[in-house]
Amino acid sequence: MYLFPVLPSYTLTHQWLRELARRPGPRGLVAVHVKVADGEPVTVGRYSEREPAAVTASEAVRRIRALDEPLGWEVFLPRAVARGEVRAVRAVRQVNGWRYLPGAHGVTPCTCFGCQARGGYGARRLRERRPHPLDGPPPPPRVLLARLDAAEAEGDSVALREVLHWYALRRRGPLERLARLAGHPDPAVRTALVESVGYWNRPGVDDLLRALADDPDPDVREAVEDATDTLVR
Repeated sequence: MYLFPVLPSYTLTHQWLRELARRPGPRGLVAVHVKVADGEPVTVGRYSEREPAAVTASEAVRRIRALDEPLGWEVFLPRAVARGEVRAVRAVRQVNGWRYLPGAHGVTPCTCFGCQARGGYGARRLRERRPHPLDGPPPPPRVLLARLDAAEAEGDSVALREVLHWYALRRRGPLERLARLAGHPDPAVRTALVESVGYWNRPGVDDLLRALADDPDPDVREAVEDATDTLVR
């Protein structure tokens, strides 16, 4: 059970409200006040910490109250809350708190692959409005195919790898057309081919990976191993 201490500041106490409200599920959130013993074992830390500190409930409250900026902090109670520990259930203002992450208001959102919230509200429009130079959205299929044909005709390995990079951001594509690159003389292109289509879930990918599993270049073989390992898991 994730909790947060009741502080003098209403905003800080309910800072998680707007972030929770944008998650799937019923709307109309309420605040549930609970009381646990001072010596109750809990963990406390900022949401981004992989290993929050294991302390008592009273110590967790003390640490959060002593912070100059407690935004994003949380307390985790590693058990269910008993009915007798509930002290109040009340309505809260739905516009209170931060969204996405503390301090995000007024900051230009990043649309790189690592920061993208795929499937989130307005995510697709945001990527289209502020396309990332490396992470898309990818050009339309006809544009990619035209670039692929031009790069092959000119023997431009760099351009081929760039096209394959965009295909890596898609769930599927013209596998039969791209598979011809398995025989390309540049091992960097063959590696990019595996990194691009090796994770697609469609017929023909396994055959392509098996064909490249014995490639003379170690980087190509390593890319095949990584893709195969990921698919097996």
